[in-house]
Amino acid sequence: MTTLADGEWHRLHPASPLLRGGLFIVAILGFIISNLRERLLDFFFHVPTYGDDPIDELFRRGAVGWALLGVVVILVVILVAFYLSWRMHTFRVSGEVVEVRSGLVFRSNRRARLDRIQGVNIVRPFIPRLFGAAKLEVSVAGQDANVHLAYLGSAAADALRRDILHLASGARAAAALPAPASTDAAAEGEDWVEHAGTRAAGSALGPSLGSYLGTAAGGIAGGIGGFATDRAHEFFAPELDPDAAPPESVVRIPPGRLIGSVVFSGFTVFVLIAIAVLVWSVSAGGSGWLLIAIFPGLIASLSFYFNRFTKSLRYSIAGTPDGVRVGFGLLSVSNETLPPGRIHAVRVSQPLIWRPFGWWQVRINTAGHSTNKGAAGEAHTTTLPVGTLTDVARVLELILPGFDSDSGSENGRETLLVDHGVRSPGGDDGYTNAPRRAAWLRPFSWRRTGFTIAADTVLLRRGFVSRELVLVPLARLQSISIQQGPIRRMLRLAHLRVHTVAGPVIAALPVIDVREGERLFERLSAGAISSARADTSHHWADPRHPLNRAPLAPPAQPLAPVTPTAEAAL
Repeated sequence: MTTLADGEWHRLHPASPLLRGGLFIVAILGFIISNLRERLLDFFFHVPTYGDDPIDELFRRGAVGWALLGVVVILVVILVAFYLSWRMHTFRVSGEVVEVRSGLVFRSNRRARLDRIQGVNIVRPFIPRLFGAAKLEVSVAGQDANVHLAYLGSAAADALRRDILHLASGARAAAALPAPASTDAAAEGEDWVEHAGTRAAGSALGPSLGSYLGTAAGGIAGGIGGFATDRAHEFFAPELDPDAAPPESVVRIPPGRLIGSVVFSGFTVFVLIAIAVLVWSVSAGGSGWLLIAIFPGLIASLSFYFNRFTKSLRYSIAGTPDGVRVGFGLLSVSNETLPPGRIHAVRVSQPLIWRPFGWWQVRINTAGHSTNKGAAGEAHTTTLPVGTLTDVARVLELILPGFDSDSGSENGRETLLVDHGVRSPGGDDGYTNAPRRAAWLRPFSWRRTGFTIAADTVLLRRGFVSRELVLVPLARLQSISIQQGPIRRMLRLAHLRVHTVAGPVIAALPVIDVREGERLFERLSAGAISSARADTSHHWADPRHPLNRAPLAPPAQPLAPVTPTAEAAL
């Protein structure tokens, strides 16, 4: 354990106000001054504008000193504001919560209970990476409820994440294995962390900045060289921490496949349609308004492709003692650890345009990031951007216990059900499928619409044009609903939905036999209650929990596979 998790209040990196937005403020201020300097000089010094450079006029009037004094006053005001912002922004990590206090005029206090943590994410934006800084984000359930620590030293952020996960796991400190870098991180923490109310021995970047500036023995040149060397090492080092995860990712995405997945997408179809409309308009001699309306959007689409490609580069996923570690990004990188039991639903999907290449995508629902909109939410809910079925099996093995990719193991049935769920056209393959009369509502996909239960997880299969398989652990299930409108009532069908936390994964079957739906409703209700009672993932490493002492006894009435009725098999 480092000094960051001692329950005392600590301050962030002294440059945090600048890294959080100060650079943008300084740039805007410089832009305003450069464009309005004539008006500013005329306002303060009554300098007439005759077409000469106002700076030359200041020299002629002898007002250079006053101008420099004004610049110094502005800089002092900015530095004082940054200092007060940093001074009032403190955090602490105790055995129960992660808490952050911030604000000078309007105070803010955020708390994240350790047993409710959904993930711990370290984000390294491009500019802070140049200074060796990183942002640590503790994800908890709720809308905009995450706790952010922006910014910490890069090594300190890694050490603090290990401490938070160690405390959240419920493991006893004496029984826990010490991380190889913990001692070094603790020593480094003494240098860069400032306790609230005391003065730090160094900056919040710690020795990574103070020692790099050089000492009398090392010299300034050696200090700058060491700083540059460490920054280069951080940029090109593997994203997975070898002390906390295997150094190799279980899945590797070739750059060619990644480019293909970005190009062969629905957005590309939209772009091609826009280009076709634009060419037709120009060739037909139409008015220029269409060119003005569409052409800028086509230019902007290039940035979309670039961002999608760079954000998915250096993708890595591996198992750790504290959950699944997922990393991605080239310029701005993100590395998140998802503790056990924090994944509420999984979707394996294949768009039609990917079918000739055999590519699949895996997305998840989590309570921390699933409600985020735009690219940020998509990045944090995508555990496999693009991969083969072998890659899908490896990812499922990490994020869902019981789905071992080794077909020769005792979990071979579950692996076979996953394979049938994504590739089988339907039939007698272990799934309870929709009856033939469902073709009136789903003429193409009714054969693939079905469900089954395995390894305390419900599997829902659907889709013909875009194939999908949704897996929901029974312990994470929140509710089940069955709906039946007038048309489905006439066809003796129903619409079933399994509710989880909000996110991109929707666990629903549009058509199902009403009798099978009622049976599934009862089985899922009973299975969810028993699985939730036996779930100990909130303290996954606590030796006092039965999960870490001995295997759990099987339930009194195990969930037997559903056998299709004669009516459903018609």
